[in-house]
Order: sequence, then structure tokens, then C-alpha cells
Amino acid sequence: MDKHISSQFDSELNSISSRVLELGGVVESQIASAVLALTQFDATASERVYQMEKTVNQMEVDIDRDLSTMIVRRQPAASDLRFLIGISKTTANLERAGDEATKIARMAQSIIESGASRRMPVAELRLAAELASKILRSALDALARLDVAEALLILREDDKIDIEFNGFVRKLVTFIMEDARTISPSLDLLFVAKALERIGDHAKNIAEMIIYIVKGEDVRHIPLEDVQSVIG
Repeated sequence: MDKHISSQFDSELNSISSRVLELGGVVESQIASAVLALTQFDATASERVYQMEKTVNQMEVDIDRDLSTMIVRRQPAASDLRFLIGISKTTANLERAGDEATKIARMAQSIIESGASRRMPVAELRLAAELASKILRSALDALARLDVAEALLILREDDKIDIEFNGFVRKLVTFIMEDARTISPSLDLLFVAKALERIGDHAKNIAEMIIYIVKGEDVRHIPLEDVQSVIG
């Protein structure tokens, strides 16, 4: 590949990276609006999430199309191919995190319409929501810098949302036992808690992709101490 073509390719790689980070910003806004809909019983915020879902879906399709074109046209070397594969998987994880935000908005809408909203323990989910948002933001920051040390920190913090989820489930069972009329909206909240947990999982997946891009090692499904040895 001559210098001119190489420069063009580098420009294309930077452009696709910027677009993925832009997609991540939209997904972050989706999550923030979904949490606002839930905690403030704000139906307007739910509508914003639905509108952003269309944008996220179109951005994913456009990025995937351009990634495929780049791979066919440029036939990239190993390190660049890893980058494009990692970016493709990152895009998919961001879109799925956006799907979880849409689920939260839908559950919030259901709780609002049921009339049970003011009795529900939605404040108990606030910490889990903050953790999910923080971990996703950290994953996007690490992606922008291809920072494997930050990616490892994200993997180490993965269990925090799981702990919050399990604690919330116990509280929700107690809440239902105290008032059986809340069973239906409580199930909605259970789905919200699970959606927040999955957002954290998608952020973890992005962190694993960063390590794959930089180190060339697939660290999915391996113990954390082995990931540490990969990073060195």
C-alpha cells in the first residue's frame, strides 16, 4: 500500500472510529432519558427514547455497511482487520444497549399508565442506573484512547451491577409480599433492573473488544486473572 493510499485508509479508520463514538453518545442519551422517564414518571422522556432508537438503528446499519466496504476494498492487514472487527462488534453492543434503554422506557410507560407509579420503589434502581451509565461512559472513553488498562478496570468492576441487581430483586420480593396489588408493576421494575444489568454487560463486551484490538487476544469467557496476564 503506497503512502497516499495508506493516508486515505488511516483517515477512513479515524472517521469510522469517530462515528462509533458518536453512536455511543446517542446511546448514552437514550439511557439517560430512559432513567429520567422511570424515576420522574416522565412520559415525554419515554418518547425521546423511542425517537433516538430510530437514529441508533440507522447509524448501526450505516456503520456496518461502510465497515464491510472498507474490508473488501482495502483488504487490511492483521492489526487493521482486528480494529475493524472490534469496531463492528462494538457497534452491535452499543445498539443492543440502546435496545435495553428502549425496554426501560417501555416499562416506565407501563408503570405510569398503571397508576401505580407513586407507590413503586424506583429510587432503589438509581444506583444501578448510575453504575450502568458510568461503565458505558468509561468503555467509550477507553475505546477513544484504545486504553487496555482502563478496559481491564471495567472488567474488574463488572460484578458491581450484578450485586445491585441481586439486592434489588430481594427488595422487590419484600415489596410484593407487603402489597400483592403491586405484582404487575413490580415485574416491570424487574425487567428494568435486568435491562440495566445487560447495559453493564454490553459495556464489558466493549472493554473486551478494546483488548482484542490492541493485544490481538480474544479475552471473552476467560478468568480475569488470565486477562491480566494478556495485558501484561
